[in-house]
Amino acid sequence: MRIIITIALFLLSMISMAQDLEMAEKMRSEGKIYVVVAVLTVILIGLLIYLINIDKKVGKLEKELKK
Repeated sequence: MRIIITIALFLLSMISMAQDLEMAEKMRSEGKIYVVVAVLTVILIGLLIYLINIDKKVGKLEKELKK
């Protein structure tokens, strides 16, 4: 059973590596890849700011609980 799973995973990885990157090349040539990168960067920065604010609020609550 383990050998069958290993062979299946190996074949699956070979199939996925054989695919072309047409979408990425097309987006890069049209300049849209930079839009995708910019949107992802904005989302990640927003999440980071949100987490920092939550951490500050939790820190304040912990200080109040210790009093």
